[in-house]
Amino acid sequence: MDLKDKLNRLRKEREARSRTLTIRETWDKLQADDSLSTREKLEELIRLTQQQKPAPPAVQPPFQEKQSQEPFRIFENTYALNTRYGQIEIAAGLRIDGRVLSCLSQEQAFEELDLRSALFLDLETTGLSGGTGVVPFLVGLGFYLDDSFRIVQFFLGDLAEEERMIGELARFFREMDFQSVVTYNGKAFDLPLLETRFILYRNPFHLAALPHLDFLFPARSLWKHKLESCRLFHLAREIVLTDRAEDIPSAEIPWRYFQYLRSGNFGLVEPIIYHNEEDILSLLGVVIAGAAVIAEDESFCPVDAMDFFGAGKIFERTGDVEKSVDFFQRALNGRLTDEVSLEARRRLSLYFKRSGELDKAVPLWQEMASSLPVTNHVLFSLRELAMYFEHRLKDYEQAKQVAEEGFVLAREISSSYYLRDFDYRLARLQKKSAKSKKDNSAG
Repeated sequence: MDLKDKLNRLRKEREARSRTLTIRETWDKLQADDSLSTREKLEELIRLTQQQKPAPPAVQPPFQEKQSQEPFRIFENTYALNTRYGQIEIAAGLRIDGRVLSCLSQEQAFEELDLRSALFLDLETTGLSGGTGVVPFLVGLGFYLDDSFRIVQFFLGDLAEEERMIGELARFFREMDFQSVVTYNGKAFDLPLLETRFILYRNPFHLAALPHLDFLFPARSLWKHKLESCRLFHLAREIVLTDRAEDIPSAEIPWRYFQYLRSGNFGLVEPIIYHNEEDILSLLGVVIAGAAVIAEDESFCPVDAMDFFGAGKIFERTGDVEKSVDFFQRALNGRLTDEVSLEARRRLSLYFKRSGELDKAVPLWQEMASSLPVTNHVLFSLRELAMYFEHRLKDYEQAKQVAEEGFVLAREISSSYYLRDFDYRLARLQKKSAKSKKDNSAG
């Protein structure tokens, strides 16, 4: 079955979502009860939500037939390097330079690595909040091997078999000898949770010592200003241009798994397995798209001015100021939203101010000061101009005029910070201006 068929099955299998909020709230309450074991929480959740059983899918998946419940299973899918996921060719991941990975991850160790030896990791778990009572029942692993990209998924069909699964994972990690890890929010969730389970069963967790690219953080820098959401499925749709849908809400996944444990109906968890597989493909896709921006290589995928602004923030965070300035300037040469355009000018002006290039900073402040509607960016630029006239040119009257304008606009938009600043500044400028006039008349 190819990727397109799997995605079509996911779309057909989507169900009415009205019960999702109730399920999430019920599970959150149960998770807070430390007196119950995971099994007891499962039984209570099933009892409380029996009236919210899933509606039958429009098309029954082939796994829907009653089967015996296998305690532990491994699934594997292989994608040829010329396979396209949205607008991204899977082979493009092998062309990403280690310096680009180092920039995205903020880890120097990546400079000597590439994605050939990387492990893409994503978990599906019995809870969303973490903690020792949460069990990863599906461990999705993606990696390049033998001229292909493979996805191997370890599925726990019986909670009593977790020790076996952890042992198999430990052996797999040793044999594959991965050199780095790539996740999406893995630093806060996936890796700490998996490490806890390894410790519980006295297995060494080698992944914890590897360089780790948690792409959630560079994704926010690159695209938060551009998109409504930086959730992985949303990035897959908007950046990688897949036709992926939000097949299963995260809060529904534990509920489906618990129902599967009770009934043995594999059709309940089959969509979760496809969901996990797509998450790994989406992660690979967005990493390639992010690398395209940093590497300025549109052979990976197209890049626009909003992407250049995001790259400027990435390089600013790494301390490569010259590179960040170059990207901000290139962004201003393209099409930006008004808010992003003002923010790019603000960041550039501060760089020029710090480097003593006021001849470049002042025009940026003047452009920002004349923009509408009035925002904090406008007040920022008026404050900078007031300081420039006061401290650099000693033109107290001009500084006072600018500060008065800032005071009026700050009051207009109820900005208490700038209102206090301009009020204090005007009082000082009034004294300086009076003293200057007195000195001039005395002279």
